[in-house]
Amino acid sequence: MALALAALPVLPARADTHAGVGVEQAEAEEAEASRQRAALAEAMSLGGLWIETQRRYARIPAISVAVVRGEQTVWSQGFGTIDRQQRVPASGDTIYSICSISKLFTAVAVMQQWEEGRLRLDEPVSSYLPWATLAADARESVPVTLRGLLTHSAGLPRESAHPYWTGPDFPFPTREEIRSGLPGQPSLYPASTTFQYSNLGITLAGEAVEAASGEPYDGYVTARILAPLGLADTRPGIPAGLYGKQLAVGWGALTPEGVRPEVRLFDPRGITPAAGFSSTVNDLARFAAWQFRLLRTGQAEVLRPSTLREMHRVHYITPDRETSWGLGFAAWQMDGRNFVGHGGSCPGYRSTLMVEPASETAIAVAMNAMDDPGVYAMGLGGLMASRLDAKPYDAPESGPVEFEAYAGFYGGQPWGPDSVILPWAGGLAWAELATGDPAGDLTRLKPLGGDRFRVMTSKGEERDVVTFVRGPDGRITGVERFGNTSPHLRPLAAGSTRP
Repeated sequence: MALALAALPVLPARADTHAGVGVEQAEAEEAEASRQRAALAEAMSLGGLWIETQRRYARIPAISVAVVRGEQTVWSQGFGTIDRQQRVPASGDTIYSICSISKLFTAVAVMQQWEEGRLRLDEPVSSYLPWATLAADARESVPVTLRGLLTHSAGLPRESAHPYWTGPDFPFPTREEIRSGLPGQPSLYPASTTFQYSNLGITLAGEAVEAASGEPYDGYVTARILAPLGLADTRPGIPAGLYGKQLAVGWGALTPEGVRPEVRLFDPRGITPAAGFSSTVNDLARFAAWQFRLLRTGQAEVLRPSTLREMHRVHYITPDRETSWGLGFAAWQMDGRNFVGHGGSCPGYRSTLMVEPASETAIAVAMNAMDDPGVYAMGLGGLMASRLDAKPYDAPESGPVEFEAYAGFYGGQPWGPDSVILPWAGGLAWAELATGDPAGDLTRLKPLGGDRFRVMTSKGEERDVVTFVRGPDGRITGVERFGNTSPHLRPLAAGSTRP
């Protein structure tokens, strides 16, 4: 994902044209914005086809995706169906368990209380939660603090002392059960010495918010975070009444027989601050857009901009430099660019939110199966970067080319899976939809005129010529390369993402 998003430029903001000032700059910026919109439209067209093909190969019942640029959700799409009868289509407004992405909302709540002076990051957690003490430990250690909880460096066990990840019932503990079990749990490591991801730790952070604010956790995050940000489909809990209607049903991992077992709906109960939220990709997109808006405008909204920057900043990094964490946010760097976000995995659901603040780009993916959503975020990000970076080809001397005439699906049997050809940066893109790296396996075709196109490498090198074949009625029937003709199977349906 990092490599994919690193190449994405920021969409330009329109300049102030009051009294004729900055007109030329405004026109140039609007032209660039228009170019980027057109490029993203082509990238999303191919991206949607690729995701749907991947979904079908992997037999994932439903996937929802949203892409943010600046404060705009520039693309939102659902694939597959969300109910057991396979009748209700997925969309950007489909609700999924977002599991550990919940931790970001708990972290925001902690930092709100920090801004108000009710919580201190380096104060022992026991100052706010006198009952939050683990079993006696003879090892020397600094205190367990909120900073340690938010960065997963407090040395706490990963989970409360209950088998709530075990099916088929997934018996998540109540708050009272978590509290009663805590004194019998030993620390795994001395605090601030080892990264240990901990749902128990973030659950305690949520308890600290409730203790400091004097408000129930669920009501607090709803009134102080979700409602002000307009996240109407995001909840600290799972809306069982919407199950199979707007809330996607959950499915397990794919078996060798090519089927997915049904997974029962769970109740996160006491683990809600760490893993119990539900949301949509459209709401996650709004959450990302809020972060971009806050950082760009410098105006406080739910948090102060300086507080959000502090959350994005790395506060703990492992000695091998392989894992780094902000306050609630996973934080990493690739090619000198900084990224933040979080993933989620709960029974029957997987999700991810990946954000690059510098380019104001974010991708949210959610699904109702136990596959890796990061694959789809990275693949889509790679296509976006590839198309935005592509230098358009000039029209051939024979004149403009009607690229839509060549667009469609082309057969690959028996040598390989079918492929797709569609307009791409003043030419065509010939793409394999079965690949896990759609941008890396994409072939650009430069128009030469007369149904002929030059194959171009990713380095801009010219290769062989392919020729499209037409039938007696003038329609495209195939594409010929190296003496082999791939038949044209069917055109791209307008607005469709189905192969």
